[in-house]
Amino acid sequence: MATPEFTAQVVGTGSYLHGDPIDNKQIEALLGPVPEDILEGIQVKERHWMIDPDTGEHLVTNSQMAAGAATAALEQAGIEAGEVDLIVMSTASPEYLLPPAVTFVQEHLGIAECTTIEVRSGCAGFVEAADVARGYLERGTHRTAVVIGSEAISPLLVPMYRGIDPERIRMRDRLVAYTFGDGAGALVLRAEPADPQTRAGVLGSSIVTMGGTKKPGMQVIGGSTHAPLHKQVLAKRLMELKVDVVESGKFIPHMITRSLREMLEISGVKAEDIALWVVPEGNAGYMTSELEAAGLLTDEWLALRDKIYENIERVGATGSAAVPLALDEAARAGRLRTGDNVLLLAIETSKWKYAGMTLVWAG
Repeated sequence: MATPEFTAQVVGTGSYLHGDPIDNKQIEALLGPVPEDILEGIQVKERHWMIDPDTGEHLVTNSQMAAGAATAALEQAGIEAGEVDLIVMSTASPEYLLPPAVTFVQEHLGIAECTTIEVRSGCAGFVEAADVARGYLERGTHRTAVVIGSEAISPLLVPMYRGIDPERIRMRDRLVAYTFGDGAGALVLRAEPADPQTRAGVLGSSIVTMGGTKKPGMQVIGGSTHAPLHKQVLAKRLMELKVDVVESGKFIPHMITRSLREMLEISGVKAEDIALWVVPEGNAGYMTSELEAAGLLTDEWLALRDKIYENIERVGATGSAAVPLALDEAARAGRLRTGDNVLLLAIETSKWKYAGMTLVWAG
């Protein structure tokens, strides 16, 4: 394979989290309590929602959150919105089926013309979007890309509790509400001439769906074309978020083990060479116990577990926004230095897929 003429380098990161954080006491008042040991397993202590929790009214839109994160990333990079010629966005919760949410982001940024691409996915989607953008930049057809992951999950939670006595709310619905948050994260990628003597840009990436023959681990049902609309409107809830918590606990350790091994091999680096591993939706202690229970404490994991950066405790499970929110937080906390090898890894339970990317931090 020919060496690319350009490398795609990260030159800015940004985040958008709406309003003040909502802590677990506020969720308990809306939906009722969950046992303390389950709370520890969920790991989330606070999250941000794009709605008013009490009324369910929307206070901001998905694309506005995405544009807010993009603006923050561009400001950090010192790049004007007018220089952007490519926007790639991942979301599983757009305002509309059409137009794509990414085109509204373009509008919010005031960009009259540019290439826009939208990836419909959850946790893995942001890394997928980054890999798409990387391809355009390495080919030299585009110079400046904004990659965004954004999710508006809270609107799906309101029907679980609005107007319902908390004591009557099912435990599985409580768990979902305690788990998820909204937000957006973004990074700016810039095409720079490749230098064979310099390590720069993306070292490797991989996207694999491991559940081609498995039932989905997560589904958002309703408001689409899976069933006649006249039948959908008769459902108890127009939209429903389903999570298979049991199967997730069984299968995710195998996904982590395989994806980590494959990413290191594809990238040509050893676990010891990784400076930071962004795994946004699970802390090292919790994942270590899960892997140990599954008999999967590999050498790669043991070498990397102290290099994990995650922020689920502070933002909740945020789907497409998870990786860029954690990456931006790590960058602003001074956890990254120029030349560091950074591993991004997202595990998505929808159809059991992972997306990973290893890159050299440009600073």
